[in-house]
Amino acid sequence: MLLKNKTAVIYGAAGAIGGAVARAFAREGASVFLTGRQLAPVEALAREISQAGGSATAAEVNALEEAAVDRHLQSVVTQAGRVDVSFNAVGFPTTEIVGVPLLDLDLAQFSRPIADYTRSYFLTARLAARQMVPHKSGVIMTITSIPAREGTTLNGGYGPAHAAKDALTRDLSAELAPHGLRVVNLRPHGLVETTTMQKLYDTKVAKSGMTLEQFQNYLANWSHPKRLQRLTEVANTAVFLASDRASAITGTTVNLTMGAVSD
Repeated sequence: MLLKNKTAVIYGAAGAIGGAVARAFAREGASVFLTGRQLAPVEALAREISQAGGSATAAEVNALEEAAVDRHLQSVVTQAGRVDVSFNAVGFPTTEIVGVPLLDLDLAQFSRPIADYTRSYFLTARLAARQMVPHKSGVIMTITSIPAREGTTLNGGYGPAHAAKDALTRDLSAELAPHGLRVVNLRPHGLVETTTMQKLYDTKVAKSGMTLEQFQNYLANWSHPKRLQRLTEVANTAVFLASDRASAITGTTVNLTMGAVSD
């Protein structure tokens, strides 16, 4: 088991990516502490993981509230003794901006995803790091996206938000690596199993007349193997990156776009 005796906190655990990562971490031996803005979905996931033989605890935590994140981390340390992995998979609604030209967005609409994504990542990373530094060990991870690297249309501030997360990952790593911590992003592509991709189709792509099947084919053809990525592939990569076997990987974004974006 790659994560035996590790303690992992997952923010946004009720989402598709957060849930997949939580299941994978638990299968590999980690004790997972699941958080979300609503308790019921993360409690259901915790029960599922526990019934499968894993260790999971659920809590309602708003990842935009510093005091809430800090209280939860303190409770994790009280229960488990330490925090080894912090995984931020928090997402924020973008339906009001997706499909809207930049020329038609007001400042508040453009700025909201930038503020929310960077605030959430900064808070969860900084507070986790404060728990990790005394142990001189720990891994901080998050999810980023193709619009952080590639020019896209009708996405408002979503691309700039994730570009900021990429930059923050590099800066966090530069400061925290001397303390024994690693900081890594994952950049997946075309995860049609997520509600985000369905909402993207509904609010942006469907207006072009493209069917859902055509959209999925478009995403698949963008990749080198001409297929859609699976959540399990993202989760399995996250397991490796969180493990001691990835000790040389920090300050970078791991490219999971299957060739859709070249480094």
